[in-house]
Amino acid sequence: MVVIVDTISNPLRPRHPEKVNRPDSASPPKPDWIRVRAPNTRGYADTRNIVRANGLHTVCEEAGCPNIGECWDKKHATFMIMGDTCTRACAFCNVKTGMPNALDAAEPHNVGEAVAKLGLAHVVITSVDRDDLADGGAEHFAQTIRAIRAACPSTTIEILTPDFLRKEGALDVVVAARPDVFNHNLETVPSRYLTVRPGARYFHSIRLLQRVKELDPTIFTKSGIMVGLGEERHEVQQVMDDLRSADVDFLTIGQYLQPTRKHHAVMRYVPPDEFSSYEKVAYTKGFLMVSASPLTRSSHHAGEDFARLKAARAATAR
Repeated sequence: MVVIVDTISNPLRPRHPEKVNRPDSASPPKPDWIRVRAPNTRGYADTRNIVRANGLHTVCEEAGCPNIGECWDKKHATFMIMGDTCTRACAFCNVKTGMPNALDAAEPHNVGEAVAKLGLAHVVITSVDRDDLADGGAEHFAQTIRAIRAACPSTTIEILTPDFLRKEGALDVVVAARPDVFNHNLETVPSRYLTVRPGARYFHSIRLLQRVKELDPTIFTKSGIMVGLGEERHEVQQVMDDLRSADVDFLTIGQYLQPTRKHHAVMRYVPPDEFSSYEKVAYTKGFLMVSASPLTRSSHHAGEDFARLKAARAATAR
Protein backbone atom coordinates (compact mmCIF):
# COMPACT_ATOMS: atom_id res chain seq x y z
CA MET A 1 0.00 0.00 0.00
CA VAL A 2 1.30 3.49 -0.92
CA VAL A 3 2.13 5.81 1.98
CA ILE A 4 0.15 9.02 2.39
CA VAL A 5 3.15 11.34 2.92
CA ASP A 6 5.35 12.33 0.00
CA THR A 7 8.83 12.10 1.53
CA ILE A 8 10.69 12.43 -1.77
CA SER A 9 9.89 15.86 -3.21
CA ASN A 10 9.09 17.46 0.16
CA PRO A 11 9.48 15.56 3.44
CA LEU A 12 7.13 17.95 5.27
CA ARG A 13 4.30 18.22 2.75
CA PRO A 14 1.55 15.59 2.75
CA ARG A 15 0.85 14.07 -0.64
CA HIS A 16 -2.88 14.49 -0.03
CA PRO A 17 -3.31 17.30 2.52
CA GLU A 18 -7.10 17.16 2.29
CA LYS A 19 -7.08 13.49 3.34
CA VAL A 20 -4.60 13.53 6.22
CA ASN A 21 -7.22 13.99 8.95
CA ARG A 22 -9.72 11.53 7.51
CA PRO A 23 -10.30 8.30 9.41
CA ASP A 24 -8.75 5.20 7.88
CA SER A 25 -10.94 3.20 5.51
CA ALA A 26 -10.07 -0.48 5.45
CA SER A 27 -10.54 -2.51 2.27
CA PRO A 28 -10.98 -6.29 2.24
CA PRO A 29 -7.90 -8.42 1.44
CA LYS A 30 -7.02 -8.63 -2.24
CA PRO A 31 -8.13 -11.83 -3.98
CA ASP A 32 -5.65 -13.90 -5.98
CA TRP A 33 -6.89 -12.59 -9.33
CA ILE A 34 -5.86 -9.01 -8.52
CA ARG A 35 -2.20 -9.62 -7.65
CA VAL A 36 0.68 -8.61 -9.98
CA ARG A 37 4.45 -9.10 -10.00
CA ALA A 38 6.81 -6.38 -8.84
CA PRO A 39 8.58 -4.60 -11.76
CA ASN A 40 12.24 -5.59 -12.07
CA THR A 41 13.03 -6.18 -15.76
CA ARG A 42 15.61 -4.54 -18.03
CA GLY A 43 12.87 -3.06 -20.21
CA TYR A 44 11.26 -1.50 -17.16
CA ALA A 45 14.57 0.07 -16.14
CA ASP A 46 15.20 1.42 -19.66
CA THR A 47 11.78 3.08 -19.79
CA ARG A 48 12.26 4.57 -16.33
CA ASN A 49 15.64 6.00 -17.36
CA ILE A 50 14.21 7.67 -20.48
CA VAL A 51 11.37 9.19 -18.45
CA ARG A 52 13.83 10.51 -15.87
CA ALA A 53 16.31 11.83 -18.47
CA ASN A 54 13.58 13.94 -20.09
CA GLY A 55 12.22 15.25 -16.79
CA LEU A 56 8.77 13.80 -17.39
CA HIS A 57 5.98 12.46 -15.22
CA THR A 58 3.89 9.38 -15.91
CA VAL A 59 0.47 8.45 -14.59
CA CYS A 60 1.85 4.93 -14.33
CA GLU A 61 3.94 6.03 -11.33
CA GLU A 62 1.89 8.91 -9.94
CA ALA A 63 -1.37 6.94 -9.80
CA GLY A 64 0.28 3.68 -8.73
CA CYS A 65 -0.93 1.64 -11.71
CA PRO A 66 -0.72 -2.13 -11.08
CA ASN A 67 0.28 -2.74 -14.71
CA ILE A 68 3.43 -0.59 -14.65
CA GLY A 69 5.81 -3.57 -14.72
CA GLU A 70 4.17 -5.13 -17.77
CA CYS A 71 3.78 -1.89 -19.71
CA TRP A 72 7.21 -0.40 -18.98
CA ASP A 73 8.90 -3.68 -19.83
CA LYS A 74 7.42 -3.21 -23.33
CA LYS A 75 8.48 0.49 -23.30
CA HIS A 76 4.87 1.63 -23.09
CA ALA A 77 4.31 4.60 -20.79
CA THR A 78 1.47 7.05 -20.31
CA PHE A 79 2.96 10.53 -20.03
CA MET A 80 1.31 12.91 -17.58
CA ILE A 81 1.75 16.52 -18.64
CA MET A 82 1.34 19.82 -16.79
CA GLY A 83 3.11 18.66 -13.65
CA ASP A 84 2.48 16.06 -10.96
CA THR A 85 0.10 18.07 -8.75
CA CYS A 86 -3.67 18.14 -9.32
CA THR A 87 -6.13 20.86 -8.34
CA ARG A 88 -8.86 18.29 -7.67
CA ALA A 89 -9.11 15.95 -4.68
CA CYS A 90 -10.90 12.84 -5.91
CA ALA A 91 -11.40 10.17 -3.26
CA PHE A 92 -9.96 7.40 -5.44
CA CYS A 93 -6.84 9.00 -6.92
CA ASN A 94 -3.22 8.81 -5.72
CA VAL A 95 -1.93 11.79 -7.75
CA LYS A 96 -0.70 14.61 -5.48
CA THR A 97 -3.16 17.35 -4.55
CA GLY A 98 -2.35 21.05 -4.21
CA MET A 99 -1.51 24.19 -6.16
CA PRO A 100 0.57 23.22 -9.22
CA ASN A 101 3.63 25.01 -10.53
CA ALA A 102 3.62 27.06 -13.74
CA LEU A 103 3.56 25.12 -16.99
CA ASP A 104 6.90 23.99 -18.41
CA ALA A 105 7.16 25.49 -21.90
CA ALA A 106 9.71 22.83 -22.89
CA GLU A 107 7.51 19.92 -21.88
CA PRO A 108 5.75 19.35 -25.24
CA HIS A 109 9.15 19.12 -26.99
CA ASN A 110 10.50 16.82 -24.26
CA VAL A 111 7.52 14.50 -24.59
CA GLY A 112 8.05 14.32 -28.35
CA GLU A 113 11.72 13.48 -27.81
CA ALA A 114 10.86 10.74 -25.30
CA VAL A 115 8.30 9.21 -27.65
CA ALA A 116 10.96 9.11 -30.37
CA LYS A 117 13.55 7.51 -28.05
CA LEU A 118 11.07 4.85 -26.94
CA GLY A 119 10.09 4.20 -30.56
CA LEU A 120 6.40 4.23 -29.76
CA ALA A 121 3.91 3.38 -32.47
CA HIS A 122 1.09 4.56 -30.20
CA VAL A 123 1.36 6.96 -27.25
CA VAL A 124 -1.04 7.97 -24.51
CA ILE A 125 -0.90 11.49 -23.03
CA THR A 126 -2.85 12.41 -19.91
CA SER A 127 -2.67 15.23 -17.38
CA VAL A 128 -3.55 16.41 -13.94
CA ASP A 129 -6.57 18.69 -13.61
CA ARG A 130 -5.46 22.31 -13.96
CA ASP A 131 -8.46 24.32 -12.77
CA ASP A 132 -6.01 27.15 -12.07
CA LEU A 133 -5.44 27.75 -15.79
CA ALA A 134 -7.83 29.82 -17.90
CA ASP A 135 -8.10 27.08 -20.53
CA GLY A 136 -7.55 24.12 -18.19
CA GLY A 137 -4.35 23.32 -20.09
CA ALA A 138 -6.04 22.83 -23.48
CA GLU A 139 -3.36 24.69 -25.45
CA HIS A 140 -0.63 22.70 -23.68
CA PHE A 141 -2.34 19.49 -24.78
CA ALA A 142 -2.48 20.81 -28.35
CA GLN A 143 1.20 21.80 -28.30
CA THR A 144 2.15 18.35 -27.02
CA ILE A 145 0.18 16.64 -29.78
CA ARG A 146 1.87 18.84 -32.39
CA ALA A 147 5.32 18.17 -30.90
CA ILE A 148 4.78 14.41 -31.08
CA ARG A 149 3.60 14.70 -34.69
CA ALA A 150 6.76 16.66 -35.53
CA ALA A 151 9.11 14.18 -33.82
CA CYS A 152 7.26 10.99 -34.81
CA PRO A 153 4.88 11.53 -37.74
CA SER A 154 3.75 7.90 -37.83
CA THR A 155 2.96 7.62 -34.12
CA THR A 156 -0.74 7.55 -33.30
CA ILE A 157 -1.79 9.69 -30.36
CA GLU A 158 -4.33 8.97 -27.64
CA ILE A 159 -5.14 11.61 -25.07
CA LEU A 160 -6.84 11.15 -21.70
CA THR A 161 -8.09 14.57 -20.67
CA PRO A 162 -9.65 16.24 -17.65
CA ASP A 163 -13.19 17.56 -18.04
CA PHE A 164 -12.31 21.24 -18.78
CA LEU A 165 -15.21 22.17 -16.52
CA ARG A 166 -16.18 25.84 -16.96
CA LYS A 167 -13.38 26.37 -19.53
CA GLU A 168 -15.23 27.80 -22.52
CA GLY A 169 -13.65 26.87 -25.87
CA ALA A 170 -11.00 24.60 -24.33
CA LEU A 171 -12.31 21.41 -25.90
CA ASP A 172 -12.31 22.97 -29.37
CA VAL A 173 -8.58 23.73 -29.03
CA VAL A 174 -7.72 20.14 -28.15
CA VAL A 175 -9.92 18.59 -30.84
CA ALA A 176 -8.46 20.93 -33.48
CA ALA A 177 -5.05 19.33 -32.83
CA ARG A 178 -6.62 16.07 -34.06
CA PRO A 179 -5.58 13.30 -31.67
CA ASP A 180 -6.43 9.83 -32.93
CA VAL A 181 -8.27 8.87 -29.74
CA PHE A 182 -9.95 11.21 -27.27
CA ASN A 183 -10.44 9.60 -23.87
CA HIS A 184 -12.19 11.12 -20.89
CA ASN A 185 -13.09 8.82 -18.01
CA LEU A 186 -16.39 9.00 -16.16
CA GLU A 187 -14.68 7.00 -13.37
CA THR A 188 -17.89 5.88 -11.63
CA VAL A 189 -21.69 5.90 -11.79
CA PRO A 190 -23.63 9.16 -11.15
CA SER A 191 -24.81 8.20 -7.65
CA ARG A 192 -21.21 7.91 -6.45
CA TYR A 193 -19.96 11.27 -7.80
CA LEU A 194 -20.49 13.30 -4.64
CA THR A 195 -18.35 10.84 -2.66
CA VAL A 196 -15.85 9.67 -5.27
CA ARG A 197 -15.47 12.55 -7.74
CA PRO A 198 -16.93 15.64 -6.02
CA GLY A 199 -15.22 18.23 -8.24
CA ALA A 200 -16.72 16.82 -11.46
CA ARG A 201 -20.19 16.71 -13.00
CA TYR A 202 -21.38 13.50 -14.61
CA PHE A 203 -23.52 14.97 -17.39
CA HIS A 204 -20.88 17.56 -18.24
CA SER A 205 -18.47 14.68 -18.88
CA ILE A 206 -21.05 12.90 -21.05
CA ARG A 207 -21.59 16.11 -23.01
CA LEU A 208 -17.82 16.61 -23.40
CA LEU A 209 -17.51 13.23 -25.12
CA GLN A 210 -20.54 13.89 -27.29
CA ARG A 211 -19.14 17.27 -28.34
CA VAL A 212 -15.87 15.68 -29.53
CA LYS A 213 -17.85 13.67 -32.10
CA GLU A 214 -19.75 16.78 -33.17
CA LEU A 215 -16.51 18.67 -33.74
CA ASP A 216 -14.69 15.81 -35.52
CA PRO A 217 -16.54 12.53 -36.16
CA THR A 218 -13.31 10.82 -37.31
CA ILE A 219 -11.77 10.91 -33.82
CA PHE A 220 -12.32 7.76 -31.77
CA THR A 221 -13.82 8.46 -28.34
CA LYS A 222 -13.24 6.41 -25.24
CA SER A 223 -14.27 6.40 -21.59
CA GLY A 224 -13.88 4.19 -18.56
CA ILE A 225 -15.24 3.47 -15.11
CA MET A 226 -14.05 1.64 -12.02
CA VAL A 227 -16.20 -0.88 -10.18
CA GLY A 228 -16.05 -1.89 -6.54
CA LEU A 229 -16.98 1.59 -5.24
CA GLY A 230 -20.50 0.68 -4.15
CA GLU A 231 -22.25 0.92 -7.52
CA GLU A 232 -25.16 -1.34 -8.54
CA ARG A 233 -25.20 -3.41 -11.73
CA HIS A 234 -28.14 -1.50 -13.22
CA GLU A 235 -26.19 1.74 -12.70
CA VAL A 236 -23.25 0.40 -14.70
CA GLN A 237 -25.61 -0.55 -17.50
CA GLN A 238 -27.13 2.95 -17.44
CA VAL A 239 -23.62 4.42 -17.83
CA MET A 240 -23.19 2.22 -20.91
CA ASP A 241 -26.42 3.62 -22.36
CA ASP A 242 -25.40 7.20 -21.60
CA LEU A 243 -22.04 6.71 -23.30
CA ARG A 244 -23.63 5.16 -26.36
CA SER A 245 -26.05 8.10 -26.56
CA ALA A 246 -22.90 10.24 -26.84
CA ASP A 247 -21.60 7.93 -29.61
CA VAL A 248 -18.59 6.78 -27.56
CA ASP A 249 -16.66 4.02 -29.33
CA PHE A 250 -14.62 2.34 -26.60
CA LEU A 251 -15.50 1.44 -23.00
CA THR A 252 -13.09 0.24 -20.29
CA ILE A 253 -14.15 -1.23 -16.94
CA GLY A 254 -11.63 -2.08 -14.23
CA GLN A 255 -11.46 -2.84 -10.52
CA TYR A 256 -10.93 0.08 -8.15
CA LEU A 257 -7.90 -0.40 -5.91
CA GLN A 258 -7.43 1.71 -2.78
CA PRO A 259 -4.13 3.68 -2.92
CA THR A 260 -3.99 4.34 0.86
CA ARG A 261 -6.22 3.91 3.89
CA LYS A 262 -7.14 7.60 3.60
CA HIS A 263 -8.72 7.02 0.19
CA HIS A 264 -12.16 5.57 -0.55
CA ALA A 265 -12.37 1.96 0.56
CA VAL A 266 -12.90 -0.92 -1.86
CA MET A 267 -16.48 -1.95 -1.21
CA ARG A 268 -16.18 -5.18 -3.18
CA TYR A 269 -13.72 -7.03 -5.39
CA VAL A 270 -15.68 -7.85 -8.51
CA PRO A 271 -14.91 -11.39 -9.74
CA PRO A 272 -13.65 -11.96 -13.31
CA ASP A 273 -16.89 -13.58 -14.48
CA GLU A 274 -18.82 -10.37 -13.71
CA PHE A 275 -16.37 -8.39 -15.82
CA SER A 276 -16.94 -10.86 -18.67
CA SER A 277 -20.67 -10.33 -18.28
CA TYR A 278 -20.29 -6.55 -18.41
CA GLU A 279 -18.19 -6.90 -21.56
CA LYS A 280 -20.86 -8.99 -23.30
CA VAL A 281 -23.61 -6.54 -22.35
CA ALA A 282 -21.55 -3.56 -23.54
CA TYR A 283 -20.97 -5.11 -26.95
CA THR A 284 -24.71 -5.67 -27.36
CA LYS A 285 -25.20 -1.94 -26.78
CA GLY A 286 -23.03 -1.10 -29.79
CA PHE A 287 -19.53 -0.22 -28.54
CA LEU A 288 -16.82 -0.88 -31.13
CA MET A 289 -14.42 -1.97 -28.38
CA VAL A 290 -14.81 -3.08 -24.78
CA SER A 291 -12.13 -3.99 -22.26
CA ALA A 292 -13.44 -5.26 -18.92
CA SER A 293 -11.30 -7.12 -16.39
CA PRO A 294 -10.00 -6.62 -12.84
CA LEU A 295 -6.73 -5.11 -14.06
CA THR A 296 -8.12 -3.15 -17.02
CA ARG A 297 -6.90 0.45 -17.03
CA SER A 298 -7.50 3.20 -19.59
CA SER A 299 -4.04 2.95 -21.13
CA HIS A 300 -3.37 -0.75 -20.70
CA HIS A 301 -2.68 -2.36 -24.11
CA ALA A 302 -3.64 0.96 -25.72
CA GLY A 303 -1.63 0.34 -28.90
CA GLU A 304 -3.08 -3.10 -29.54
CA ASP A 305 -6.56 -1.84 -28.70
CA PHE A 306 -6.21 1.05 -31.15
CA ALA A 307 -5.47 -1.39 -33.98
CA ARG A 308 -8.54 -3.42 -33.02
CA LEU A 309 -10.61 -0.24 -32.80
CA LYS A 310 -9.69 0.75 -36.35
CA ALA A 311 -10.48 -2.74 -37.59
CA ALA A 312 -13.88 -2.69 -35.87
CA ARG A 313 -14.78 0.64 -37.46
CA ALA A 314 -13.71 -0.60 -40.87
CA ALA A 315 -15.82 -3.75 -40.44
CA THR A 316 -18.95 -1.76 -39.58
CA ALA A 317 -18.43 0.50 -42.61
CA ARG A 318 -18.57 -2.37 -45.09
